Amino acid sequence: MKKIKKALISVSNKNNLDFLIKNLVRHKIQIISSGGTYKEIKKLGFKCLEVSNYTGFPEVLDGRVKTLHPKIYSGILSNRKKKSHLIDLKKNNFEEIDLVVVNFYPFEKTIKKTNYQKKIIENIDIGGPTMARAAAKNYNDVTVITKVEQYNKLIKELKKNRGSTSINFRNKMSEEAFTETAYYDAVIANYFNKQTKKFLSRKKINFWETF
Repeated sequence: MKKIKKALISVSNKNNLDFLIKNLVRHKIQIISSGGTYKEIKKLGFKCLEVSNYTGFPEVLDGRVKTLHPKIYSGILSNRKKKSHLIDLKKNNFEEIDLVVVNFYPFEKTIKKTNYQKKIIENIDIGGPTMARAAAKNYNDVTVITKVEQYNKLIKELKKNRGSTSINFRNKMSEEAFTETAYYDAVIANYFNKQTKKFLSRKKINFWETF
């Protein structure tokens, strides 16, 4: 079992955010967030620490760089049982992040609605998939949630285990996170391939053929 003390939340789809935060607060989980998610959480009346205040580094490039910071990724990727990792965290005044809740910019919906290249490019999420991959890789210590539909499962897991998650649950969420990022990348690659006709030399990727 892994106790969740600190959560990083960055979601494009803000449906049921109130329900999620309300239940995290019940388990006394500290919440970190950025951009529109931070504003929405504050609007809902919950305490939340903005990522820029947490890292000591402001959002830059019109929000293109928000969560891409060593303090964030060290907190997600650290092996809680590895002494050298614990020393690195302490030396740099970094803290462990136990839960990552993230969903991505709506790239697939965007290309269905518009042909405007600038808007399409801006809807390629960088930070979201990167956080999801980091948390999914470190599922032994970190829980990752990548869909609104998983909120209920997470809340039930926390209630059942008094604020903790089991290795089986984290493993399952990791599997779903990697599936989500793989699909997201495949949609983007397919879009560019259609634009250039030669962007992706290996178009027939087995994963993509399953969709």
